[in-house]
Parts: sequence; structure tokens; C-alpha cells
Amino acid sequence: MAGQDIPLWRQLQAAASVLAAVRAGESATPAIARIPGELRPGAQALAFHALRQLGRAEALRKLLANRPPPPQPDALLCTALALAWDEAHAPYAPFTLVDQAVEAAKRDAGTRPQANFINACLRRFLREREALVAATGREPAAQWNHPRWWTERLKADHPAQWQAILQASNQAAPMTLRVNLRKTSREAMQATLAAAGMEAAPVGAQGLVLAQARPVHDIPGFADGLLSVQDAAAQLAAPLLLQDVLQDLAETPRPRILDACAAPGGKTAHILELCDADLLALDMDPARCTRIADNLARLGLQAQVRAGDAERPAGWWDGVPFDAILLDAPCTASGIVRRHPDVRWLRRESDIAQLAAQQQRMLQALWPLLRPGGRLVYCTCSVFRAEGEARVAAFVAHHKEAVLLPSPGHLLPQSAGNAEGLRDNLPGDHDGFFYAALQKHPARQPAPDPAQPDA
Repeated sequence: MAGQDIPLWRQLQAAASVLAAVRAGESATPAIARIPGELRPGAQALAFHALRQLGRAEALRKLLANRPPPPQPDALLCTALALAWDEAHAPYAPFTLVDQAVEAAKRDAGTRPQANFINACLRRFLREREALVAATGREPAAQWNHPRWWTERLKADHPAQWQAILQASNQAAPMTLRVNLRKTSREAMQATLAAAGMEAAPVGAQGLVLAQARPVHDIPGFADGLLSVQDAAAQLAAPLLLQDVLQDLAETPRPRILDACAAPGGKTAHILELCDADLLALDMDPARCTRIADNLARLGLQAQVRAGDAERPAGWWDGVPFDAILLDAPCTASGIVRRHPDVRWLRRESDIAQLAAQQQRMLQALWPLLRPGGRLVYCTCSVFRAEGEARVAAFVAHHKEAVLLPSPGHLLPQSAGNAEGLRDNLPGDHDGFFYAALQKHPARQPAPDPAQPDA
């Protein structure tokens, strides 16, 4: 764990504050950002571990306490239980963890009145660990560390692979890089990393997976725009969008491209690394547009970046059709819980239908902006079929000019340990995604009138 020179009780306090924020409905990202810099790496590692084991921790706490304590001490207790329940994979010795959790409780006014209660619960857990863990083993939320509705949805959507998906989702994701081929080659970048003591393995066409994650600014070439951080599944978007588009525009070397919902700009940059294009990067949030611009500047790339609503093109479209459109639509993010373990606890089952409706509205709004013969790639970082396969099937059924091209479809999250269970996937370690490429059928000429003589 990071931050070994910082007292563990301080890291536990900070990690518990992240859990409390997530339980209150806040994303873990701003909660982690509020943690003092020297505490942040270790606290984030502990918080992510706790979020990945929260289902089991909450089930254990129910056995240890007739009713939950107030939110702040309950978050600390559940953090400690999440870190301690699996003795084989616990990051700290059990008695050290209990001692430091109690110390954390004593050191904060919000948890001090419950310090003895937390101590009693954790001591009892250590005495009765085997029986308590066994008692929670049949509860789906404890067994899989996902909400029960999430597990049931996966069973329905992926009956042969749901267990492998959940197992992969509970693993920490690796750090994957995308090499900027405008500036270097993957082989050269791999050699540079190796010279700096950073082992990396190829994945996909441009990716390198680091054996051990590093702060981005410690990675050689990052500041110079030689590479970016991007999961291997996300690296499929730009090549899929550009496939055949450049050939169709042999006389117009700069295709006109829209990247809707573009922030933080990873896919935007990838498109521009692969071709010269007149590209509009659109996002609703002006602050997120700034992130797009910053990422492009680091890579030495240029695009028009604009704040606008993809559902309402009248506010930003100039009326000139696009040759290609990338719609990376808002979704449940159910495919990237390896990287964002808070997502599973923040989402509600009702979110799926609400987001699917938004995705449909975006497809409806952007489709008229595509030229005849142009290509639209629809993608989400979701494993739920309602946000992928079902969404595209419904769109194609109501748009006869929309032709579904060969596409990856649902990519299921996998790590090196479960790749065999996901035989339809791409090789390598990647997140869950959905991709569909749609072509707008060129306008057909009307059939000749048989009553009229040939010219």
C-alpha cells in the first residue's frame, strides 16, 4: 500500500470519508480530491479496496450490530471489515488493522463516541471470523460485492458469462497507455519504458499495459505527448470510426468529424493521432471542455472544442453534414467498475431505463447531421444490453436507411485471470464496452417510370 510512512489510522479515516461520501450519493472522485495530497494515494487504495468488498462488509456488520451506528462511524467500521474479512488478501495484519481502526475512531470527534463499539465489533469479528464469513456466504451482495439487482441484470443479459463479468469487475484495473503514433512507435515507447524500469506489454494496435501503475508524470514521454492513458477497449473507438471513411474521401483528405460527449478528450485525441481531420469536440460542460483542450495541447493536436448539448444541435451545428460521428453516450458505466468501484453502489436499477431513453434521444438528434454514406459509431462503457445491443436494434428498426456494419458489440470486462471465461472477447486486459458502427445508406435514386420512353 502507498503511504507506508503515514500512520495507518489517518489513512483509514480518509478512506472511510470516501465511503461515507459514496453512501451519501457522491462520486468517489471529488471525495478523494478533498483528501490532503500526502494522504491521497494510500487513502484511495484503501477506499477502492473497501468499495470492492463493501457487500461482504455490510453483511458482516449486520451480524455484528443489531442496528447500524451513525453514518461516520459505520463507514469506518465497514471500511475495516472490508479490509479484514479475507485474511488471505488483507493488506494489513488483522490485529494491526483493528488497533488502527480503533485509533482512527478515537482521533475524530465524529467517531469518538463509537470507538468502544467499533472495537467490540472488530474484536468479535476476529474471534468468530470463520463462522461470520460463512454466515454471509449465500447472500448475493456479499458473495459478489455488487447490488443484488445488478447481479440479476447480468444473469439475464449474459447468462453464460455473468460470473466471469463480476469476477473481473472486482479486480483492480491495470494502467493502459496509448502510444501517439504521430510522434513515436509502440516498439520505441516500450523500449523507453523498459530503460526506465517500467515493464509494459502490448495490447491492441497501439496500447501498452504497465506491469505496475505509476503516476502519469513519472512516465517517460507523457509530458511530451508521446502517450496517453486509455483502456484497451476505449482504444477501439477511433479506428472503428475511421474505418472506410478515409477511403471514401480520397478526394477530400480532411474528413469532417463530430465527437459528441467528447470529454475528457481521449477518443478525440486518438482520432486526430490517426488522421488529419476537421473535428468538432462537443461536451455539455464548459469545464470539461477545458480538459479536452488541455489534453489536445499536451499531444500537439488541434480541434474545435465547443460546449453544447448533443440532444439539441440547433444550438451549435452550422448545417454542414459530418462525414463521421462518434457518440460515446452517457451510460451507467457498468463496464468500468474495475476503475471506478463506487459506480456499482451509486447506480440504481431505474437509471438504466432513464439513460437508455437519453441515449435514444441523442441518436435521434445526431443522425440527421450525418451525410449519406457517412458512418456513426455508437458506444457506451456499459455491459447492460439495454444500453447497447437493444438500443441499436431499436434505432435500426425505426431508421431503414441505417445499416449496421460489422461491429465489436458487447466487450465484457476481463483481466488476465478470467480471459478464458470470456471467449468472445478481444485478447488482453480491458474494460467492458459496447460498440456499433452504423452507416447511413446513400440516398437511392427513384426508379424509372416504365411509362416513359428511354431517352
